Order: sequence, then C-alpha cells, then structure tokens
Amino acid sequence: MTAAARELHLNIGLNTTGYLEPAWPQGSARIADINAPAFYERIARLAHRGRFDALFLSDHPALRLGPGSRPFHTLDPLILLTHLAAQVPDIGLVATVSTTYNSPYNLARRTQSVDVLTAGRLIVNMVSSFNPDVAANFGSEPLPPRAARYARAHEFVELVKQLWTSWRPLEKPAPDGAFWDQTTGQPIDFAGEYFSVRGPLNVPVSPQTHPVIAQAGGSDSGIAFAARHGEIIYANILSRAAGRAFRAKLDAKAREFGRDPSKILLVPGLVPIVAESRAEALRLHETYSGARDEADLIAGFTRQFGLDPATLDPDRVITAEEILPDPEQGGALGFLLGTVELLRHEPLTPRQIVRRSAGNHLLLLGTAEEVADQIIDLWQDGTVDGYTVQPPRNPEDIEIFVEKVIPILQERGVFRRDYIPGETIRARYGL
Repeated sequence: MTAAARELHLNIGLNTTGYLEPAWPQGSARIADINAPAFYERIARLAHRGRFDALFLSDHPALRLGPGSRPFHTLDPLILLTHLAAQVPDIGLVATVSTTYNSPYNLARRTQSVDVLTAGRLIVNMVSSFNPDVAANFGSEPLPPRAARYARAHEFVELVKQLWTSWRPLEKPAPDGAFWDQTTGQPIDFAGEYFSVRGPLNVPVSPQTHPVIAQAGGSDSGIAFAARHGEIIYANILSRAAGRAFRAKLDAKAREFGRDPSKILLVPGLVPIVAESRAEALRLHETYSGARDEADLIAGFTRQFGLDPATLDPDRVITAEEILPDPEQGGALGFLLGTVELLRHEPLTPRQIVRRSAGNHLLLLGTAEEVADQIIDLWQDGTVDGYTVQPPRNPEDIEIFVEKVIPILQERGVFRRDYIPGETIRARYGL
C-alpha cells in the first residue's frame, strides 16, 4: 500500500462483555471481568495485534437494573483508557463524554492531560445525554429538552476547543529568562448563554494540538452538531443509499458552518458475526440476539417500533412512515432513525429488516471472506471512511475478527499491516 493510498479505518468497541446484551452468556466473560484490569488489557492487546485505529468506549453514567440486563457502561472511559494507554502502545483511545453533565474547564483539563501524556492518542466522543436516569444522578433538575441540550452542547464544545488551544508554551525561555511572553497563555474570556470562563487552560497543547473530536448522533440536531464540531462521526448506516444520503446531509450542513466536508470522516457502527458458513452465522445471530428463531427476531422488531403483532405480515414491505419515531421522544433518536433511513431507500419486509442490523448497527453475517467483502463494499466507493466494529461478545468475537477478517483486509491492500511509530491519532486519520 502506498502512502497516498486511501486506507480503511477500523475502531473496536471495548465495552464490558460485548455489544449484544443477550450474547454475553455465550462467551467466556463473567461479571467479575467488568472490574478486572486484566480483562480490558487482554482486549486492548488483541486490538493492537489487529492494528485497529482506536479502542472505542461508549458511556452512560447510570446503572441499569432491569430484569435480564447486564452492566454495559461501568468504569469511567477516560480513566480506563488512560490505564490501557500505559499498557498498550500505538492504539488510539475514543472516550465518550457528556456535554450535558460536565464542566467545560474540568473536561478540557482532563482530556488535554490524557492527550499530552499519551503523545496525541486521544479522541473525545462528545454526546448529549438523553436518559432521565442520567439526569437524576446529577441533581434534581429534569432532563432538559432536546433543543436545550444541543444548544448547550454547541457552546460547551466551542468553549472546550478554545481552552484546548489557549496555552502554547515557549519552546525555550525568552531572552530575559522568562517562562512566559505575550504569545502564550492568554485568557479566552468566554461569555455565553450557558458558560462564562476566563481561562487559559493550565495544560498546554498536545503533540496533535488537542484531542480529535468525535460525535455520535443521527437526528437533525445530532447532524448539525456533528457538522459544526465533529471530525470523526459514529453513526448507524445500514445501506449504501442511506449512507450517501447521510453524507450529503452532513456535508451540506458542514458547508453552512464554513467547514470542509472532506475533513469530517464517517466511521459508523458495525456488528460482525463470523462463522464457517452463512447458515451458521444466521443461527448465531438469533442466539446472540436472545431469540429462539427468526420469528422471534421479527417479534422483537415489532415491539421496538410499536407495530401490531396481530396484523403484521413478516413478508409485507414496511414503509419508513410506519416506524417513524416521535422526534421529541426521549431516547437515542439517531439509533431508530437508522432503520427509518434504510426503508426510505430500500423496499424491505420485516423478515429482511431483522437481518440488516443488530443493536441498531449494520449487521454483517457470513464467513470471514464474506464479511471482509461486505466491509470493503461500502468503504470502497467512499460511502464511509471505515467502521467502528462492535463485537457481539468480548473477547471471543474480537479474536475471531483479528485472526480471520483482518488478514483478508490486509491481503486486499486496504488495511495497515503495522503502525507508524510516534504517529498521532489525528495523523493516522489524515486530519
């Protein structure tokens, strides 16, 4: 692969026992592993062996106690990833943080500190919290409406960006021996609707100036936020046509903000199920989804989108309008809109729909060759810049992907065989 060749980007999901909740009993991970450093270190080393761009850690600062659930978001992403950075070299670190329930100065200081200490390996995934249970952990005020959350998020990120670049130390002392001069450490005097911060930050710029900004959101508000601030976008893209429509909307909005769309990379979620045959992969999909069979998968789709199971024909084409969610509903709207956008571009039946996504992300089923072919397919024409791989189980499905799929991608010349020593994550993504 030449230096100028376009390269496939792959991040890997790190959360606890895997992405699909019903799948974890099928693997070796146990409850004790969610607090075991060695468990996460093993995953990070596997990911390093596979030459992934970065470890991706989502977050939701609330403990779900529902029947049948398991802990998914536990250790603080920034702290866990900092620990892993000290154990495993090269690989990037994607830490999810809330713009709704954080202080901009403290968040800027903590993230810039990690970026300095890791020599430029940090990506910060800025998200707006959507769960009332999270709100209840930060005070008695109810969760703000979506519009207010995103207005605050815009101001939050703009302030953090100014803080990140507010102190550029002198490379050597001034002629009079002073550590400072008028070119370094200037107050930012930020005054907005939500925040007022004098600055500057007491942590200097990092080797990549500041962490890369990622964003995850598929609603109109989320796309506007991504277009204004995001550099790497984590979304759910379930087809080529839906991906092109998402990209067009994102690019148009970026131009409105005066940004170059080519500097915004699309790295959506991907759930791979790799087996010796497609038939075996289909059965594993049912098992990992907690379903008895395909009919049970369809029943789950029916419940998720509020369809009437008594009248639903699993072989009748479903329209996007039939499953359109309330734009003001409190959950993660972008996840649901991924399926809506899929149906806007393809006539699909419930039987077909349930085989297109898992956990609301693109589902790829089959042999290692078939999965590799599908990965390259959407990436090759520029619909996406890569993927954030969300293995159903940790660590087994990461190991399968690293041992069986990665070598095929490397042989095809689309994925790196090694890291570049000292490379920042910003440089790795070509930002």
